[in-house]
Amino acid sequence: MVSIIDGEWVEFRFFRPAANQVHLAGDFNHWRKGELPMIRDREGYWVARMRLPAGEFKFRYCADGEWFTDYAAFGVEPGRFGLDSIVRVPQVTLRIAPAAPAIAAAA
Repeated sequence: MVSIIDGEWVEFRFFRPAANQVHLAGDFNHWRKGELPMIRDREGYWVARMRLPAGEFKFRYCADGEWFTDYAAFGVEPGRFGLDSIVRVPQVTLRIAPAAPAIAAAA
């Protein structure tokens, strides 16, 4: 499962309670499988958070040397070694509140 938090932070969650180690890999880190370790929580989910720029990225999880696709992501598409998961980070737009009307000074 993938969630976008505050526009540019991405949280990856992968349920694999029996795994000894899980890593995240994707085109954002040139598919280096040992570079982004995930941390196991008490419920058996492996979690990683990272900041990504706006755009679309492919990724997969590597648990104990075996690759997994996240079907709960933003989609999947064929990759070189199977189905890759997709995460889409939206462009962050700043909203500026309109100026408050000026209050006329009493004469």
